[in-house]
Amino acid sequence: MSRTISVGLGDRAYDVLVGEGLLEQAGRLIAPFQKRGRTAVVSDETVWGLHGARLTAALAAAGIEALPVIVAPGEQTKSFAGLADVTDRLLALELDRGDIVTAFGGGVVGDLAGFAAAVYKRGIDFVQIPTTLLAQVDSSVGGKTAIDTPRGKNLVGAFHQPRLVLADLSVLATLNAREMRAGYAEVIKYGLLGDRAFFEWLEANGAAVLAREPSALGHAVARSIEMKAEIVAEDEKEQGRRALLNLGHTFAHALEAETGYGDALLHGEAVGVGMALAFRFSAGQGLASGQDAGRAGRAIAASGLPTALADVAGHPFDAGRLVAHMAQDKKAEAGRLTFILARALGDAFVARDVDSGAVRQFLVAEGAAA
Repeated sequence: MSRTISVGLGDRAYDVLVGEGLLEQAGRLIAPFQKRGRTAVVSDETVWGLHGARLTAALAAAGIEALPVIVAPGEQTKSFAGLADVTDRLLALELDRGDIVTAFGGGVVGDLAGFAAAVYKRGIDFVQIPTTLLAQVDSSVGGKTAIDTPRGKNLVGAFHQPRLVLADLSVLATLNAREMRAGYAEVIKYGLLGDRAFFEWLEANGAAVLAREPSALGHAVARSIEMKAEIVAEDEKEQGRRALLNLGHTFAHALEAETGYGDALLHGEAVGVGMALAFRFSAGQGLASGQDAGRAGRAIAASGLPTALADVAGHPFDAGRLVAHMAQDKKAEAGRLTFILARALGDAFVARDVDSGAVRQFLVAEGAAA
């Protein structure tokens, strides 16, 4: 039994389906968006090896030919070189504007394939089939597509909404525990930024979500997507409320830049640290209570996610370098730092013109080199 959540964007509205066994229905569900009975499926080697045959068979059952475009796994693929490679291969397949791209993978594949679709022949349709918890609850919904550059994460990209998102919970069975925890960071984010009741539900049920207990997992994914869909419909281009979805991300992106966007620190792990830091910084600035900051940190830590700079093994950080990365963040304006901070659990807000000196001092207190 699947659940349908609509992203209300007028004539560009689309549905997100959440449930078990959606991969087997992919052909039937994608068929209405087809004109020539074929789709380029951008996937990585790991996902394609695990689930490619299931998707190919489902598409074939609906008379759709899968044209695989397989890339290497890992954040490093989300680059100018990766974009050039994927777009060249799409051109070699002679796709036209009546064809679609299917993004079949985690956040890296979704971002890369979505951006390729946005710029290929000035834009063609695409469908998201996210295969990680993080991608299902966050990056596959909302139309943000991008690549990384040496100067920062997601700095080159486009808003390009998918036509359909299929979040099949069954594919999460093949995720390792670390990837589940990384995705869970984005789940708990929704509670922390705007739904205290959901946060409290996660305090009680987070272990069941991480254990992939069907009803708990289904509720966590659906509620996360509901919140994101509501925010995206209100603020598609991140001019206002959508920025709240970046809770913890200003700290996180700086940490990722310092660790090289590699396996040393997964995006969700960086978000876990970043959210804990954002709450502690908020408390230090007199915005939130120390009790709420402690409670947020304990809930993040209970899932096995890092919550402090010292938890990132082998990477001593320099406060000045981290602040310099923050100045390159997409949310920074006219050299002023922008953070998502908190007044309480479930009550985040956009804080503009945050003093970089205060951030540097806070990071030093957190263990970074002065």
